[in-house]
Amino acid sequence: MITIMLVQKQIQRGFMLVIFCLLLLTANGQQILTLESALEIARSNSPDIQRSLLNLERSEQTLKAQNAALKSNFSLNLTPISYDKTRAFDLYNSKWNTSETTRSAGTFTISQPILPTDGTISLVNSFGWQNSFSENGFNPQPKTFSNNLYLSIAQPLFTYNRTKLTLQELQLDLENAKLSYAMQKLNNEKQVTQFFYDVYLAQMNLSISQDEFANTQKSYEITQNKVTAGIAAKEELYQAELNFATAKSTVYNAQVNLDNLKDQFKQYIGMDIMEEITVMTDVALNPVSVDVKKAIEYGLTTRMELRQREIDVETSQFTLIRTKSLNEFRGDVNLSVGIIGVNENLNNIYQNPTNNPRVSVSFNVPLYDWGEKKARIKAQEAVIQTQELNQTEQKKQITLDIRRVYRSLQNLVNQIDIASQNEKNAQLTYEINLERYANGDLTSMDMNLFQTQLSQKKMAYAQALIDYKIELLNLKIQSLYDFEKNEPIVPENIIQKKK
Repeated sequence: MITIMLVQKQIQRGFMLVIFCLLLLTANGQQILTLESALEIARSNSPDIQRSLLNLERSEQTLKAQNAALKSNFSLNLTPISYDKTRAFDLYNSKWNTSETTRSAGTFTISQPILPTDGTISLVNSFGWQNSFSENGFNPQPKTFSNNLYLSIAQPLFTYNRTKLTLQELQLDLENAKLSYAMQKLNNEKQVTQFFYDVYLAQMNLSISQDEFANTQKSYEITQNKVTAGIAAKEELYQAELNFATAKSTVYNAQVNLDNLKDQFKQYIGMDIMEEITVMTDVALNPVSVDVKKAIEYGLTTRMELRQREIDVETSQFTLIRTKSLNEFRGDVNLSVGIIGVNENLNNIYQNPTNNPRVSVSFNVPLYDWGEKKARIKAQEAVIQTQELNQTEQKKQITLDIRRVYRSLQNLVNQIDIASQNEKNAQLTYEINLERYANGDLTSMDMNLFQTQLSQKKMAYAQALIDYKIELLNLKIQSLYDFEKNEPIVPENIIQKKK
């Protein structure tokens, strides 16, 4: 019967406290934040999310630029006017000669990279006009027009495809950035939830401290009346005054701690630091059934860190390819065919055209590098083995983390039951001893111990409830499966594809 009355009393007290908070917040203009609203604000304003988004934007634009570079490039190089006057010794005529040249030219180029072969094909047209003067008088065509049109191909041989490798690296970088952004959102949810419940606990601690202060004040008044009536010693009043001052100090400390945690919370989710807030949530226990085998299966299938480790291995392989190209045997072939036309009249510029084919083949033949290339290759192979080891250990760590969180959840359910019973017992003990104290059967120091015990048990119960909420979210992040909603975080079609 006493337990039922106690529960009813707690419900009434909680209901009145909620109404009082709502009226107080309306009067002070504070913003009430739930966990969902805090997460929504953080998704838009959190500095960590913004940094991750900027990194994602960088990767997307870099890949976009590389894909654009694979298309035909059009360029026009113009020299509207060029004047040159020189005096040089003419060895053939054994005399000094002064010459003047005025030029105007332009070159139009269409260049197209060839992705499969890493070559380049270009169509070039150079057009110019020239007016020259020579002091020795040997200048049969002082004013001429010229045009050079040719098609050229440049093709590397016996080496890796640099363009394709760069494109693959940028594609992996973008995928890694997307994974990092998705992971940051999950981590952001965890951090926001942790900050949120820290503020909630601080609010509860302040409320409990205020209740403790009110109870201590009541005890102080009872002691004061006893001393005045001469039925208690003055030492009791001194102890009551000390308890009263300590309770008052505890309230001030709890308020300062709450304000500091609120500022940290607002900074993390990207709110205005000066804005007044309070948090409200329901921390009642709703046990969730967890299948640990299912959690591990989803974790090993969908955890984004595993794909990141795969990307690290692939990136290391690319670095190994570059390392092997040090002091490599390499060839280059350059081929161009075209015609050149020169004439005083623009209309007759191709009256007597000249073919100008060009072919060149060159080779880079390494001779001896004192073992540099071999040593660098071994060093990079060690890096690759390290990345592969990290990938294997990541899988083990995922399994260990999920198993640890699962055990923690099972233990927290038991701890919550124990904490709940301890709070009820502490409340009953306090009320019984409060009556004994009023009758003069207990000292102020004894009563203070019961009050402190009640406050500690209330906080322990709230902490156990919040720890369960945090661990349940941690399991969601570790396994990428929401056991509260009984649905995976990653869509099923992606999971099947990975399998």
